Amino acid sequence: MAILLKRAYAPAVRADGIRVLIDRLWPRGVKKVDGKFTYWMKDIAPSPKLRVWFGHRPERFKEFAGRYKKELTGNPRVAELRNLARGRTVTLVYAARDPEVNHAVVLQAVLRRRSSSRSTARG
Repeated sequence: MAILLKRAYAPAVRADGIRVLIDRLWPRGVKKVDGKFTYWMKDIAPSPKLRVWFGHRPERFKEFAGRYKKELTGNPRVAELRNLARGRTVTLVYAARDPEVNHAVVLQAVLRRRSSSRSTARG
C-alpha cells in the first residue's frame, strides 16, 4: 500500500496514482479542471469546529492529531481509502502550507497503522 501526500498546488503527475482531495473546502485558486482529483472526500476532513480550533498552530498539533483520530474512528471513508490503496498508489491531496503540521499527515499515519496491523495479524 502506497499512500503519498501532496499539496493541492503542486502539479499532478502520473506517479500520484489515485488523487484524493481530503479537504472540506476547495483549495483557493485551484480550478476544478486543473485539480485532476479522482475523488473529493470532504467528509474525511476534520470537522469545521476542530479545524477552526487547530488553526494550523504547531503548538496545538499533538492535541489536534488526537482529536482528529477520534473523529476518524468509525468513519467509513477510512476503510474506503484503505481499499483504494490495495495494490495501488493513492495520493492524499491537501491545501495546508505546512507539509508536517496538517491533517493529511495524521490521516496517512492512521491508514498506514491500520493496514500494517492487519498485515501483521495475517502473519
